[in-house]
Amino acid sequence: MSRLQKWVGERLGHEPKELCLFERALTHPSFGKTHYQRLEFLGDRVLGLVIAEWLEERFPRDPEGQLSHRLTSLVSRSTCAEVGSAIDVPGVMRLGKQAREDGATRSDNVVGDVVEALIAALYLDGGLEAARAFIRRQWEAHVAALTEAPRHPKSVLHELAEAKRRKNPVYEVVKASGPSHAPTFTVRVSIGSLGEAEGTGSSKQEAETAAASALLEKLQ
Repeated sequence: MSRLQKWVGERLGHEPKELCLFERALTHPSFGKTHYQRLEFLGDRVLGLVIAEWLEERFPRDPEGQLSHRLTSLVSRSTCAEVGSAIDVPGVMRLGKQAREDGATRSDNVVGDVVEALIAALYLDGGLEAARAFIRRQWEAHVAALTEAPRHPKSVLHELAEAKRRKNPVYEVVKASGPSHAPTFTVRVSIGSLGEAEGTGSSKQEAETAAASALLEKLQ
């Protein structure tokens, strides 16, 4: 039994028929032409379907809006990256030398993408049940923690601005740095004279969320 086959069995709970799918899912674009990106595209949709199905079952009284907030939190890049760290994705990823030196194994974007690619590999190799079994096992703690539907910081900040009769929050990218596979963005959010704050993240969306959270802390 190969090291990868053993890892798939132990960490993903699946006996692979086509091991090459999982090898591809763990391969960063810096390593070669055959890499995880197309699998990540598929895995993102499979994850969304399974989580949406699960939430509809788990929270039968929640309106659509609350279910959407829960879904957004559970399929976020940071949650996927937490799952990836728990199953030691960074330890088995295949990366080019420069990407490894640049810290790609510590990037939520990269680790999260690989987790979604692995979900796609499970789906293609073992069907929806294999993917569902993995997701339900690895996301159980995250779902259980959602006793209340989370509210997105940007939505809360928007409502706060309205309540204080101010214009909508304005988001501005003030800095973008890092390599293309592991970028870092800094975003400033402001509400007129009410206040402003900055946040950083591995995507513009994450940085905007961090900035909104920082400004909420100042204002609340």
